[in-house]
Amino acid sequence: MENNTFAKHPTFYAIGLSYKKADAEMRGKFSLDDKAKLNLLHQAKEEGLESLVVTSTCNRTEIYGFAQHPFQLIKLLCENSQGTVEDFQKVAFVYKNNEAISHMFRVGTGLDSQILGDFEIISQLKNAFVQSKELNLANNFLERLVNAVIQASKKIKTDTEISSGATSVSFASVQYIFKNVEDISNKNILLFGTGKIGRNTCENLVKHTKHEHITLINRTKDKAEKIANKLNVIVKDYADLQLEIQKADVLVVATGALNPTVDKAILNLKKPLLILDLSIPKNVNENVKELDAVTLVHMDQLAEMTDETLENRKKHIPAAEAIIEEIKDEFLAWTKQRKFAPTIHALKAKLNSIKDGELNFQRKKISNFDEEQAELISARIIQKITNHFANHLKDDETMVDESIEWIEKIFQIETAVK
Repeated sequence: MENNTFAKHPTFYAIGLSYKKADAEMRGKFSLDDKAKLNLLHQAKEEGLESLVVTSTCNRTEIYGFAQHPFQLIKLLCENSQGTVEDFQKVAFVYKNNEAISHMFRVGTGLDSQILGDFEIISQLKNAFVQSKELNLANNFLERLVNAVIQASKKIKTDTEISSGATSVSFASVQYIFKNVEDISNKNILLFGTGKIGRNTCENLVKHTKHEHITLINRTKDKAEKIANKLNVIVKDYADLQLEIQKADVLVVATGALNPTVDKAILNLKKPLLILDLSIPKNVNENVKELDAVTLVHMDQLAEMTDETLENRKKHIPAAEAIIEEIKDEFLAWTKQRKFAPTIHALKAKLNSIKDGELNFQRKKISNFDEEQAELISARIIQKITNHFANHLKDDETMVDESIEWIEKIFQIETAVK
């Protein structure tokens, strides 16, 4: 009986790791590219998990989903990344039920972002949900939750100034370049990779420097050319990377490669070079720091840069949290009703079955049996009984799961929430 109940009511978990406890190297181990995410979802389906979403960004890798035990989700993550269970235990988190729900709200609204108020994660969460839904791995609970988080994100963005001012890793990159490279408008900037952060950095650089000094290289040249056409910058072949690095004063690396693509061996420098590595996993080998001419800065260092904009954003945290609480409370009220509604329906059906049996018995026993009156009285009694149970389950003090189990045992009914 216990195992059946357990399987019937799996727990909602959020598991994963983020910049808060995991450094860039560790986040790189657990990073999931598009192929790994798809493999993970297919494996989840094969292993009987019914609903989950997977997100993996430069700052975090997380799985939100239903399982009988969180290790089912941890196993999926470790088997589809370079991370181990031992690594996970050192730096990761496991949240369940309300804590997991609260975590998704904070992540999706930018309150848990490495740079406060960064709303890029919400589009990634949307895309992750769409992918899960296409594979029939998203139940009503998850769909309603993601929509509630999207609603909160939009309202916070509209009603507060927590995302006001220009600040992001890409903007911090440009700020760092301006502060540390003299006469930047006449220096050569090479951007290697066309990931989202790389594109944003390129856009910011174009706004503030001369276009003819910016060169873009990507393994897939047509992707680079699409961006170059919009921003009016130069594109070179991947085969020219080593030669272009020699010409550069600043190298911005923003590729999605799993292993370093820039190391000491390809640097034949004749002048100082500032390298910004905006990739997760890291795409610049630490051995480049052995060269006196090289300064290497990783995105985690850039994210630590605090300025007046971020300080102003912090003032709007209470207003954002109030919006989250309001929308989260509405969602929790829905989940509570969703959880006990099937039990109330099943209870009513059971009572009606008992009623039908009793009326049949009385109909045969009493010659002048008033069927219409008996039906009316019975229906009113059944409605009053079910209302009592519904009011009990709605009460904030009620342990809903325990009460549902008790009702199911007493009345010998079975329900399951999908």
